[in-house]
Formats: sequence, structure tokens, C-alpha cells
Amino acid sequence: MAAGTYWPQDARLALSYVVNVEEGAEMSIRDGDKGPEPVDELGVALKAPIRNFGNESNYAYGIRAGAPRVMALLGRHGARATFTAAAVALERAPDLAAAIAAVGHEACSHGWRWVHQFRLDESGERDFVRKAVASIEATTGTRPVGWLSRYLHTPRLRATLAEEGFLYHMDDYSDDQPRWDVVETNRGPRAIVIVPYALDTNDMKFWLAPGYTPQQWLDYAVATFDWLREEGASAPRMMSLGLHLRIIGRPGRIGALDRFMQHAASRPGVWVATRAEIARAFAAAMPPPADPAAH
Repeated sequence: MAAGTYWPQDARLALSYVVNVEEGAEMSIRDGDKGPEPVDELGVALKAPIRNFGNESNYAYGIRAGAPRVMALLGRHGARATFTAAAVALERAPDLAAAIAAVGHEACSHGWRWVHQFRLDESGERDFVRKAVASIEATTGTRPVGWLSRYLHTPRLRATLAEEGFLYHMDDYSDDQPRWDVVETNRGPRAIVIVPYALDTNDMKFWLAPGYTPQQWLDYAVATFDWLREEGASAPRMMSLGLHLRIIGRPGRIGALDRFMQHAASRPGVWVATRAEIARAFAAAMPPPADPAAH
């Protein structure tokens, strides 16, 4: 392994495609929530306790039309991705869950449902974690080893994840490389890998003001890739490209992802990997500071 890298084949950059699967697990009066999902592309955040059928159909687009495009594009480029999935979304889209498993993509937990878990107490959050694990294992055949919350979580979550056997946590935006975090659990200190995520290269930039055009998003993603790959000659670097079925899966946007993938594939020294693979490569190169039970 060359100086400055954790990655196989002395790669300069570990590239992580992250596909968020939230559709069908979002907040809804249909599922007993107090209000409808506030995050949408319609620009209408209802506060009344009524169903927002327009927003529900916008989410449904991600499964019906977006997912086939994203899956086809990943297959065309031979790229494996990490699908950060709210468990209930995969329960309601069994064909997608089966396709994720069949291709060898990673299913990472994005919660049991895509709701505000930070409102839960410790026992409630632990139950939330366990329900997500059991559900994703049932729909994909593989237990998730990573976790991404919806925005916020309780101060206790990372310790709970370590106790529940998770390899990595990605609710972090503080770096361009993994690191260890040692947390105090009910069983003593435990280490967990932090695999940072990124918001600036996320496809939500298409509709969060000021919204990017597909070309602007592509230009920014390519610039990020090129800079990190250059730095990777002397220091470990990873890049996350965050995607959503209902966002990048639109016919006017999917081409920008295709062109990014073409660019990435044309450059040497790039390791396209799942986040579990990235966490394991890091852990193998950098043993945990103090945790004999770490993965």
C-alpha cells in the first residue's frame, strides 16, 4: 500500500455512489403521522393534518420511474453503490430490494421509516434501529452494517449503533476521509468507523434554492472529483455523490449522472466502492485506537 492511501491497488480516490431510498417511508397521514411529509419538490409544505396527494405521487415517481433509470445506469457502468434505504421503503418496493441484492449493491440503513428519529428517547431509538435492521435483512437477505439518519439523531445513537454491531456511521460531514470514533457504551468503550457524507455534491442541489441546473451540478461534481483525486496522490481521500431516485431519476437530470460516471471511469487510480468496503479498507489499514471488539 503506497504512502498516503488506504485503498486497494494504491488508488488515489475512493468514490462512493450513495442512492437514498426514502420513497414510501416518508411521513404521511396514511401511516398515522400527525402531518404530511414537509420535504418535497412541489414547494407546498402543508401543516394541516391532511394527505398531500401531490407530494405522495412525487415520491412514488422515484420507485416507478426513477429507480429503473438509476439501476440501469449503474449496471451500464458496472458500478456498485450503497443504497441508504429507509426500511419500509424497501418493504413497499420488493422488486427494487431484490434487484439491489441481486446485483451486489450495499443496503445501508436510513432508518426504519424516513421520519424524525431525534424525537425518540433512547429505548425508542434503539427499537427504531432494530426494526430497521430486521426489515432490511428480510427484504435484501443481508444485515445492514451502516447507518444514515434523517438529518438529526439523539446524542446516544452512535453508542447504540456500536452496541448493535454496526461497522460504520455516516451522519457526519466533517472530512474527506474516514476516521475512528470511540464511544462509551453500556459494555464499555467501543470503536465505530465514521464514513463522512457530503451535502455539496448531493442531487438535492437541483431543487434547494438556489437550484443547480444539471450542467452546474455536473460541473461541481467533476471539479470535486478532480480536486480530491489530485490530493489523493499524497493523502487518503474519498468522495460521496448523494443521489435520490425521485430527483436524479428524472429524464432531464439522469444524463448529468451518466456524464459524471463517464468522467470518473476515464481517470486512473479511482476505486468505486460501497461504503462498507471503504470502512473495512480503512479499518484494515488503521486499527482502532482502543477497541478489541471492533470489526
